Formats: sequence, C-alpha cells, structure tokens
Amino acid sequence: MSAIWYECKVKYRKIDENGIQKVTTEPYLIDAISYTEAERRINEEMAAYVSEEFKITNIKFANYAEIHPFEKADRWFKSKVSLVAYDEESGKERKTSMYLLVQANDVKEAYDNTVHAMKDTMGDYTIPAISESPIIDVFPYFSGEEGDLAALEKFNTIKASKIEVDTMEDPLDIEEVENEFVVEEETEM
Repeated sequence: MSAIWYECKVKYRKIDENGIQKVTTEPYLIDAISYTEAERRINEEMAAYVSEEFKITNIKFANYAEIHPFEKADRWFKSKVSLVAYDEESGKERKTSMYLLVQANDVKEAYDNTVHAMKDTMGDYTIPAISESPIIDVFPYFSGEEGDLAALEKFNTIKASKIEVDTMEDPLDIEEVENEFVVEEETEM
C-alpha cells in the first residue's frame, strides 16, 4: 500500500538564532489516510516539539510518490522524475512525471540521492528538475507492529543523523563531475 502524504502548515512562536521570539509558519509532511487523520497526527507530533500554543493554518494533499531520507543530510529536496515509455502504436515517446522528496545537503547531492533511489527502476527516466523544498520535517505512519517499529526506528535514525563536515576534502573538479554525468546518462539508456 502506498502512502498518502499531506502537507500541514503550522504557525507557532519560535526563538531564532538571535534569541528573539517570533511567530513563524512552517510546513511539515504527514502520512495519513484522510485530512482528519492528518490533523490529528500533526497535533500529536507538534505537541511533542512545541511547548507553547500552535495553530494548524493549512492542510493539503502533497503529490509525492516516494520519500527518501538519507544519512547526514539536513534539508529536503523535491525531485521531478520523468519516466520514459515508448508507445508502439503511435511511435512516440510518452513521459510520465512523479515527484520524490529526498534528503540531501545540496542540489548535487539531491541529484545523486535521486539516482540512488531510482537505481532499481527497469525503464528509462530523466530528472528534469530538483528544487529545495520548504518542508521542515517528515512524519511517516507506522502501525506499531514489530516490523513497522523497526522501520520507524531506521527512518528516524537516518533522518536525525548529524552532518559530518570533512575540511580536508579536495575541491570538486567540475570537469570530472560533468564527465561522470555523461557516463551515467549513457549507461541509463
């Protein structure tokens, strides 16, 4: 069964980097079967994080096909993936688009993580767009069964892992990266 995701916007008081308290509205992603359940679940999740009063300002259906958390990443990116199919009757290529939400630190890493998430795909695909998502956090649904508890633990561990910055890393050679993308595109076809 595939997940149904709802984007919930929550308004609450938050202390910023300067120690100043301000009112902010942030989007969160909830896995639920209805708007009513999404509202109930976001209330439960936010009550654990926010000690003061908060208000749910909007709940809307989010069109993500899959969510992919990755270790040592702190932001969410929306990747548009176009699946390419050849229609034998008309002789034309058809593209069907879907959106993935992947966790990464920058756009290049989001591209790499999208390719990794699509590695078991049998057909051809392209990634025409990747953009940073305003989503702050993702709350998947788990039934509480033993297998789901292990999956929840794994999801939360990956999502909460801290970023390790390697200051000794060599600078990225753009020519090397471009050649890598050309090789990947040729092997996918």
